[in-house]
Amino acid sequence: MQGIIAAVPTPVNATGVPQKAPFLEHGRWALANGCDGLNVLGSTGEANSFDSATRKQVMGWAAKAFAPDSLMVGTGTPSLAETVALTRHADDLGYRVALVLPPYYYKPASDDGLFRWYEALHQALGACRIGIYFYNFPQMTGITLPPAVIARLRQTYPERFTGIKDSSGDLDYCRRLSADLPGFAVFPSSETSLAEAATAGFAGCISATVNQTAPLCARVWAARQAPDAALLDRIGALRGAIAGAPLIPAVKYLVGCRSGHADWAHTLPPFTPLTEAQTARLEQLDLPSPALAD
Repeated sequence: MQGIIAAVPTPVNATGVPQKAPFLEHGRWALANGCDGLNVLGSTGEANSFDSATRKQVMGWAAKAFAPDSLMVGTGTPSLAETVALTRHADDLGYRVALVLPPYYYKPASDDGLFRWYEALHQALGACRIGIYFYNFPQMTGITLPPAVIARLRQTYPERFTGIKDSSGDLDYCRRLSADLPGFAVFPSSETSLAEAATAGFAGCISATVNQTAPLCARVWAARQAPDAALLDRIGALRGAIAGAPLIPAVKYLVGCRSGHADWAHTLPPFTPLTEAQTARLEQLDLPSPALAD
């Protein structure tokens, strides 16, 4: 997997129940408009606000609708047993990649403790073929996955631990992993990192704002050996403006504006509705024209 990956949101109705039709419509739109893949049930997908049964339902919708090599799915929880069960289910559905957070409740976690946790996940998966991408998001988990732990797991179980999504915003961290671990897929979480994707060896980006900037990002990725500075500036400005409102409600609101589906207006607690001022600013954005309408 490489290229432009949208961390897709999950539409819910007024009572918080995920809605299949708008979810699949947006996935089709994203893949038709510059995305190489979809990250289902990550932070943008509000995965940690759903129970396991709901997560399995949503991952099943995507698995039946989209090609397996275009999908990755978030399966990480603080519970090893629950993470194993979700990841095994993803493997049964044909997912090639699971994105797994570190066990974020018991802190501080030692390097040996983190190694042991991911090793236990690997061993419990047995003959499952699904690859594991680390999910480094210290702002949410309170844990920065140490490069030494990642390297140790990669070297010990290279067929299982195959990449990382880094949401720390620390490009030096991403550069180090890319340089030290040949063949290991490193995905920063901001599309502005595409400016150095070729030189740093990044596999692409996995981003929430790609749900809006994908048509522009696809052009940058296609010409990544000589990226267009003006295009990158426009992408950066759009990302900043969308993230300037609460990010996940803003992403969902803009998908709703595009699709016309009312359920995109809903988020799960602890998120709150956007203010009128916030929605007004979002509606003024100069979003790229779709490459192909769904």
